[in-house]
Amino acid sequence: MPQPPRKRPNFQAKKTWKHSAPRPVGDGGGYSAPKRPAASRREGPEQGWDQVAGWYDKLVGDRGSDYHRNVILPTAMRLLAPAAGEKVLDLCCGQGVLIPLLLEAKVAAVTAVDASPRLIESAKRRFEGEKKVHLVVADACAPGPWADGSHDAAACIMAVHDVPDLPAMARQTAAALKPGGRFVAIFMHPCFRIPQQSHWGWDEGRKLQFRRVDRYGVPQEIPILTHPGQGGGDTTTFYHRPVGEVLTAFGQAGLAVTVCEELYSHRRSQPGPRAKGENRAVQEFPVFMAIRCEMR
Repeated sequence: MPQPPRKRPNFQAKKTWKHSAPRPVGDGGGYSAPKRPAASRREGPEQGWDQVAGWYDKLVGDRGSDYHRNVILPTAMRLLAPAAGEKVLDLCCGQGVLIPLLLEAKVAAVTAVDASPRLIESAKRRFEGEKKVHLVVADACAPGPWADGSHDAAACIMAVHDVPDLPAMARQTAAALKPGGRFVAIFMHPCFRIPQQSHWGWDEGRKLQFRRVDRYGVPQEIPILTHPGQGGGDTTTFYHRPVGEVLTAFGQAGLAVTVCEELYSHRRSQPGPRAKGENRAVQEFPVFMAIRCEMR
């Protein structure tokens, strides 16, 4: 994660909105997997990522949320295709949910970078004694020893929307990779999953669940309340960017996009009068976007 305080140059939102942290729900129209909140500080109540690290650690756990296990991590491993003996960078690693799968693939080394000391401490407890894992507290947007051109592959799982300076992170990712190296990012779908600006609706006449998007084309910084109903007022920031801006950031850093996939929910609704419409909707509107890039 990027280290507070940082702010992407010229990133201006006309307005910000408060929204509760996404919660899984039972039907097929559920919002999303828990996302990685941003580490940046803003003027006002936001207190930085360490303030909510314990909450997020419990939420995701050792092997990830329901969405991690069924959608996000299988896609990440398929697109990244780590080979035995390779050196892999886990960027914005959090508590290390991707690391066990990389170790199972028999990679030679994992460099895991995150700006939150508390999350890195959680990762150290999980991987204590694992000599292949090197854990680093560092800003993903700033130059560092980890961005040394030595990695065969890199991944950024559910954190692109948490980074205030995406072009800078893309440049550091490119600097970390060998020529021909691979990079995989999975993040909230920029078109259909915008906190407070995208919603489910129901057309009773057509028995149809639809997706409504109120705003898309303007970049937005959206405060997220992480503990609704529990007091404290901890917030993080969701950085919405149109798809073109995300892809351009990586392309201009020298990371050529070779695969772009839209990932759909695995959940299905309970039997009921809206089940058919809800199940159709989750097959039409993706939850996440995944990209695979190659260092040119």
